[in-house]
Amino acid sequence: MTGKGEPEERPVSATIDWSEVRRRLEMVQAITERGFEPTLEARKQILKNRVRTLAGERKEGEAVESLEVVEFLLASEKYGIESRRIREVYPMKELTPLPCTPPFVRGIINLRGQILSVIDIKKFFDLPEKGLTDLNKVIVVRMDDMELGILVDVILGMRVIPLQEIQPPLPTWTGIRSEYLRGVTNQRIAVLDIDRILSDKRIVVYEEVET
Repeated sequence: MTGKGEPEERPVSATIDWSEVRRRLEMVQAITERGFEPTLEARKQILKNRVRTLAGERKEGEAVESLEVVEFLLASEKYGIESRRIREVYPMKELTPLPCTPPFVRGIINLRGQILSVIDIKKFFDLPEKGLTDLNKVIVVRMDDMELGILVDVILGMRVIPLQEIQPPLPTWTGIRSEYLRGVTNQRIAVLDIDRILSDKRIVVYEEVET
């Protein structure tokens, strides 16, 4: 039966199996060629480029909705002050104490002939003393005709923060400090509201007395 079976199977393989294989190969080749068509790849690349372009346009459009701050370190906490309110950063050299002033007023400095009062915002906010601090830098801030210096430890640099990342302080950020914060970022940078600080009655009264 083996001898009879073999002659019967070979013609079938030759006439059916090979044509089926050929059709499958042609179909696979056609699908493969369509799948790796340069035009298709070009379309994909164009779409990717469009996505990048649109993302770039959104970032440029969001620039107006961002806040540029000078980030600094005070003890173990990070703070930010809006750059448009900063006149300059000055290394503290000589600080002259003033009698009969609030505890947060550390003294005055002579900045190229201009006498400026300098405050310690930790004392201004009635924050507990913790962490090591050098207070060797003065950030000179201004609003209208009013200027004063804020003592800080280390200037970390400039940072652009999208407004949507600035959230209201958490309940744990209580006390006077929360009243003078624009908000806190997800990186725990407390963005100060310098306008409100400079408008504080204690500072305004002190400045009026000095003048």
